[in-house]
Amino acid sequence: MAEPAFSKAEQVIDELMGLHPKGFDLSLNRIRRLLEVLGNPQDRLPPVIHVAGTNGKGSVTAFCRALLEAQGLSVHVHTSPHLVRWHERYRIGVKGGPGQFVDDEIFASVLRRIADANGGQQITVFEILTAATFLLFSEQPADVAIIEVGLGGRFDATNVIEAPAVSVIMPISLDHQPYLGDRVELIAAEKAGIMKKGYPVVIGQQEYDSAREVLVATAERLGCPHAVFGQDFGAHEEFGRLVYQDEFGLMDLPLPRLPGRHQYGNAAAAIRAVKAAGFEVSNAVAEKAMTSVEWPGRLQRLTEGRLIAHAPAGAEIWVDGGHNPGAGEVIAEAMAGFEERQSRPLYLITGMINTKDPVGYFRAFADIAQDVFTVPIRGTDAALDPVALAHAAFDAGLVAAPMSTVAEALEEICERIDPDMPAPRILIGGSLYLVGNVLADNGTPPK
Repeated sequence: MAEPAFSKAEQVIDELMGLHPKGFDLSLNRIRRLLEVLGNPQDRLPPVIHVAGTNGKGSVTAFCRALLEAQGLSVHVHTSPHLVRWHERYRIGVKGGPGQFVDDEIFASVLRRIADANGGQQITVFEILTAATFLLFSEQPADVAIIEVGLGGRFDATNVIEAPAVSVIMPISLDHQPYLGDRVELIAAEKAGIMKKGYPVVIGQQEYDSAREVLVATAERLGCPHAVFGQDFGAHEEFGRLVYQDEFGLMDLPLPRLPGRHQYGNAAAAIRAVKAAGFEVSNAVAEKAMTSVEWPGRLQRLTEGRLIAHAPAGAEIWVDGGHNPGAGEVIAEAMAGFEERQSRPLYLITGMINTKDPVGYFRAFADIAQDVFTVPIRGTDAALDPVALAHAAFDAGLVAAPMSTVAEALEEICERIDPDMPAPRILIGGSLYLVGNVLADNGTPPK
């Protein structure tokens, strides 16, 4: 499959990356200054569903989009990071149909306008890209916009939205500790920074009681109507169906198309969030959404492609961008669920960046994975050396070996498998950057 040419917008982004430094602005002054010059487009958006959290942000965003589009509504969606192309961060709503990635000409034009408005002043690339979100979404009509936080919440560039239809806080665990704090309570406080006084809040399923307590206390202090998973709404599997319940009633739904039990809580949070944002969710709408939802790079199964041709015949191959201990736990649980249905030896092909906790990630797989193969990642200067990453896997109790490429790792699995055993199950993950590399190399970019 030929990759689309997006050279105009990418050229502008490359120029911006060369001109502007990295860094957090703990006052949001840079983005506010830029948006003021642009006419404050963030104040001219359709109703906004603003999503934060350590894990599950992308999934709940995908479920919200599916629920709204199932009603025929046009939905703008901002997510980050992208997998293969920058354009994936901006899905432009289409009335009566699925949204489409932003057109390259439009994207390039908006980026040029933002660069001109910035006038060469210091600003991060993410702040430029966030300004593009607000310009794109304010200048093209839609019924609703879903905007995902980039990092944290309180000082994230998206947190200039003053009147969200609903703020959603998904599961919180340790990640980005140098920026957000070394305890889940501190990270929860940063994520809670997207709550706005008097506006609705939905709190998704939380692993840590202390994180939930911080979120609830913040919502109460700000006078935000709030719904909490496990208290005001929830979902569980029953007889192969998803049963969702909240104060408005109960829905009997198909299991979500996205695999893994953790998606039940993500689906529930999305249903409750869409309701809190002022949209009705009928049983028929929710049923359609559960069977149509898509989220590339998160427990996505690959069945064919250039890269997959290197794998053992009959292998079951999954990619997932989860990259912290909390994500490792839910992905490992999903792999264990697959094992219950069909037993296969599990191999990991893993690449990670140096801001993550690789031992914590690998520990979740210690009892279920056969071998780990660690690989480099293209497109980032922060990639962990495969040798160091293999040592981390060893420290977590796994047998590991560094490889130069994913293709080489797949070929090594071909050499190691027992021909008398079922074909292996292979999980490629540990980083969204790695998943992007794999999807590009395999010829299956996100749509």
